[in-house]
Amino acid sequence: MRALLQRVSSAAVSVEGQTIGQIGHGLLILICAMPEDTEATADALALKISKLRIFKDGADKMNLNLAQTDGGALVVSQFTLAADTSRGNRPGFSGAAKPDHAKHLYEYFATQLAALDIPVQTGEFGADMSVSLTNDGPVTIWLDTDLP
Repeated sequence: MRALLQRVSSAAVSVEGQTIGQIGHGLLILICAMPEDTEATADALALKISKLRIFKDGADKMNLNLAQTDGGALVVSQFTLAADTSRGNRPGFSGAAKPDHAKHLYEYFATQLAALDIPVQTGEFGADMSVSLTNDGPVTIWLDTDLP
């Protein structure tokens, strides 16, 4: 799985002008399932994200995880994280998981993150969404379960 994390002071996602998910401070998590991913992959990624110490402590050091700051997570499906730009000028997305598999893993990931005591809001899989956010830092981190 691939995830792009953005530390935010607020974030929201809307579909057709209606807000369907929003958080205060925490993480906006853009997530993409790849064909070989499994529930075990999603479990590992949720656990990794929950433990990342990327929030400031009292000494202004990135030393706290999401739960330690009572932050939330806004999880949004983003198949374009699988973009292949190696040929030409139009990205290819055949490297992303097929929609049924991707939807299952997206929903499973959000459920597993919530099971780790993280308040979770989500977007709508497959919808044309508008995402707004206020970056905090900015801090943006790329995670790929296929990379060390």
